[in-house]
Amino acid sequence: MARVPASGVPEVLAPYVTAVVPYDLDMGAPGVHRGMPGTGLTFELPLGEPIDVSWAGEGGSRRRLWSCVSGLHTRPAAIHHDGRQRGISVSLTLRGARALLGVPAGELAGELVSLPDVAPHLAHLPEMLAASPDGATVTRALVEGLARGGEPRPRAEIGRALARIAGGGQVREVAAEQGWSRRHLQDLVRAECGLTSRDLRRVARLARSRRALVVAARSGRVRLADVAASAGYADHAHMTREWVALGGCTPTTWMREELPFVQDVADPARASWETPDRGGTR
Repeated sequence: MARVPASGVPEVLAPYVTAVVPYDLDMGAPGVHRGMPGTGLTFELPLGEPIDVSWAGEGGSRRRLWSCVSGLHTRPAAIHHDGRQRGISVSLTLRGARALLGVPAGELAGELVSLPDVAPHLAHLPEMLAASPDGATVTRALVEGLARGGEPRPRAEIGRALARIAGGGQVREVAAEQGWSRRHLQDLVRAECGLTSRDLRRVARLARSRRALVVAARSGRVRLADVAASAGYADHAHMTREWVALGGCTPTTWMREELPFVQDVADPARASWETPDRGGTR
C-alpha cells in the first residue's frame, strides 16, 4: 500500500479547506469502502478511472463520476472499487461550501453531485489532474476559485451556535444564549448545514469517536468504553447503536475493514465552523 501524506493547506484556504489528501491505496481485492458521515463536506477527485459511488443500500443512487461532492449526511456512502483507489480527497468547511462552491452547505446535504453540477468554475479540475496529478494542482485551483467569491458567509453567532450544538449543547440552552427561540435556532441550523440539531450532534459525536478510535488503535490501546466516554456517548452500547445507525457497521467492524487504509482523520475540534474568527465564522 502506497501512502502519501496529507498536503499542507495554504493560509488563505485555511478557513475553507481542512485537508487536501492525495491517496494511492492497494485494498488487496475488489470491495466497497464506507464513506462515513462527518462534520464537513468532501469532494473526491479520482485518478485513472471515475469514482463508483452510491448511498449504501440505494442502488438507484449509484453513479460513476470524475468528481464527487457530498454534503453532510446521516448515512454511509458506498465507494465501489476494483482493489485499488487513487485520487485526491478535499475536505471543506461549511464556509468552504459558500466560498468555493458558491452555495450554502445546507443545499448539498444528503447529495452526491459532480463539480459541473454544483460549481462549473471548478469543472476543469479532473482534466487538470490528468495532466498534473498532485495535491498542489488542486490547491492552486482552489486558491484561484476563492477569488471568484461565493455567497455571504454566515453570521458569527450562527457559527458559535453550530459549534455549541455539535459539542453536545442542548437546543434550549444554545437558543437562550443567543436570544433566539428554539424554532428559530433549529431553522438556522437546517438552513446552514442541512441537518437537524439532533442529527448534527449525532454526526459530530460519531466524528469524535472515529478520531478517538484512530488515535487509540495507533497507540495500541483500544478500549471501546473509553472511546465512547471521550466522544460523549452514554456507554459502549450507545456508541455501537449510533455507529450502526449512521455508519452501517459497528466500530469494531470499521476498524477491521477500514483502519489499515486510513491516512488521516481531521480532528473534530477543528470542525466545519470552528476556527479563529477572521471576520466571520464557518
